[in-house]
Amino acid sequence: MEPITALLATMVLPLLAFVLCLLTPNRHNIRDGGTFIIAVLLFGCVLNVLYHFNNETPVAYEAVTFQAGLSIAFSVEPLGMVFALVASSLWIATHVYGIGYMRGNKEQKHARFFACFAFAIFATMGIAFSANLLTLFLFYELLTISTYPLVAHKENDAAKKGARTYLGILMGTSIAFLLTAVVWTYAIAGNLDFKLGGLFEPTLSPMFTAVLLAFFAFGIGKAALMPFHRWLPAAMVAPTPVSALLHAVAVVKAGVFSMLKVGVYVFGIDNLSSTGASDWLMWLAAFSILAASFVAMAQDNLKRRLAYSTVGQLSYITLGVALATSMGVIGGGLHIVTHAFGKITLFMCAGAIYVATHKTNISEMRGLGRAMPFTFIAFGIGSLSIIGLPPFAGSWSKWMLLVAAADTQQIIIIGVLLLSSILNVAYLVPIFARGFFSPASGTGSKALNANVPWREKIAEAPLLVVVPPCITALGCIVLFFYADVIVEFIAPIATVPSVETTNG
Repeated sequence: MEPITALLATMVLPLLAFVLCLLTPNRHNIRDGGTFIIAVLLFGCVLNVLYHFNNETPVAYEAVTFQAGLSIAFSVEPLGMVFALVASSLWIATHVYGIGYMRGNKEQKHARFFACFAFAIFATMGIAFSANLLTLFLFYELLTISTYPLVAHKENDAAKKGARTYLGILMGTSIAFLLTAVVWTYAIAGNLDFKLGGLFEPTLSPMFTAVLLAFFAFGIGKAALMPFHRWLPAAMVAPTPVSALLHAVAVVKAGVFSMLKVGVYVFGIDNLSSTGASDWLMWLAAFSILAASFVAMAQDNLKRRLAYSTVGQLSYITLGVALATSMGVIGGGLHIVTHAFGKITLFMCAGAIYVATHKTNISEMRGLGRAMPFTFIAFGIGSLSIIGLPPFAGSWSKWMLLVAAADTQQIIIIGVLLLSSILNVAYLVPIFARGFFSPASGTGSKALNANVPWREKIAEAPLLVVVPPCITALGCIVLFFYADVIVEFIAPIATVPSVETTNG
């Protein structure tokens, strides 16, 4: 397949899945099977784009040109390629999981659910391959709109309230701040195309650079930077497959991906470093990391604890941008991948527990690990990756961020990162330990009865709900040994191209 065709197919295929879901509202097997095939084909198309990109074939397409420097266009660069690979591969796992969850939990309106899910993947592919700020902004808004019905899926009062908070904060910040930043950038630079090293001249004042960066940072609400983070825990009223989509596949990853793109391709890390314009963002990200971790420790509801954990983990990536070093940017890019696999594992395990037992509070999960060993072992692996312990993937991205902080002699930031990992242990490990080592009650007590055959002691959720988190947990281990491949692939984004001069 030609590279341009493959690039366009990455956005056409999710739209086909969207139409298929709408046309087959009551034919569940055709809809779910067809969407699964499309998800696999999408991943194949992304791999095709990767193949041509690795062979140094330029892959770009300009759809609509309004005027010079203002167009809807798509192109491939390392960071977007990695984001597309993560989103397309995890769509397969999340779709399989979604089928098992929606059927096992007897949820309603499957067609609308999977249609919105597919459209969200379409928007995500558009964000990943956006060639300029205008394209990114348009698909960023489409992602918000398409995920709103998913958050409100249950249609009860809590779901409607959570969805209003979700839509209000994300649309409000993007229109008030992000759109302003995009227009401002065009007024200064004369175009919106992403450029390695940044769009702005070195003569731009540090104060102005810091203010414009603030508009971008707060405008990209999906990055969940405090104080614009409340939409994330509010959205936990949605079914768990939606939580997995929000936290690992699309929404929050689109946010921190956009932060990295803006830092590298709009401002330029050398510019941020020399002007100190990102120093304030570094301290805000550090505050968000610790504050979210402390709040997470106080949550008894499992999904809310994981949601606040995500707020903190996303700020690691924002911190990588704010440190304005090559190591920080690469570490932030790697953390997009490692956090995606770790956090999707945790949320899918939370959903498996709910499907099997209808328990949502951590205090109710004593002994469940002995009844649901596959789910809780997967949860333990995902937790250790989020914490950053080897041999799990999260250890490398956290290590690189620590090195970046050391390179810039930010001793306090080093302390923040280390304390954060300790707090990660405090709010994640007890869940795993409670499941295996606390006295059992309810469903878990069955596993302690010596007179019950071992097969009957297992009370796992349906297979389609258990297998996907086990696979993504395995991914947390595999990525530990192949993290260097990702690092080498995205390393060029942290290298400013040299400018050759000639004498006339």
